[in-house]
Amino acid sequence: MTTPPHTILIVEDEIIIATKISLFLKQLGYIVHGIISRGEEVLAHCRANKPDIVLLDIRLKGTYTGIDTALELKKNGFEIPIIYLTANFDDASFSKAKETNPFAFISKPFKKIDLQRAIELTISKLSGGITNESAQISSLLKDRVFVKQNDRMIKLMLEDILYAEADRSYCRVKTKDKEHILSMPLKDFSDKISNQFLVRVHRSYLVNISNIDEVAKKHVILQEKMIPISRSYYEEFIRKFQLI
Repeated sequence: MTTPPHTILIVEDEIIIATKISLFLKQLGYIVHGIISRGEEVLAHCRANKPDIVLLDIRLKGTYTGIDTALELKKNGFEIPIIYLTANFDDASFSKAKETNPFAFISKPFKKIDLQRAIELTISKLSGGITNESAQISSLLKDRVFVKQNDRMIKLMLEDILYAEADRSYCRVKTKDKEHILSMPLKDFSDKISNQFLVRVHRSYLVNISNIDEVAKKHVILQEKMIPISRSYYEEFIRKFQLI
């Protein structure tokens, strides 16, 4: 028997973005349950027409934020999977959002593939495809990581990274204005991030190719820092550039 398409409710107060999401979802074969611009209207809608998934913007206009909306749904017994949409996301909001146990986050501006993967991951969890509890609240904010600093989690935008350098069992991540020391080897850091611009050039270095100022046969320069390129990494590395 064919499984019916999943129904998805869009809660987004920017009509252009909401319309774009709706078009994407229909192209992917899902049923759009509706578009709502205010968090206060979501509970009544879900009582009348319970969707399978809610795409929920965190920063909504009106009395309720997206997080408030998610909490209201849970308080009234609705365990509907939430996928948060967000643009600017501070640490406090991130911590509060995690308390609602969302299935995923999508960072604006996003691509169709980001939306598709987040929904597929959510559906996989619903069907039991992922059972690890920590995976069920995994973040799809692929443009950033959160770095532990004392008792806080500090946001680190991947586009701000110049390079990461191995330091025995640690790694040093250098950005445009500061340095972070992470308690993990460089390989572990490289494995955890997902960004096409952060590239391995040496067993001890990972560089952000979008921030490179100069490329030579045996080194690259980023803000006057010379970083060696190993022969084993050079061919794959140089293919990432548009040369004229």
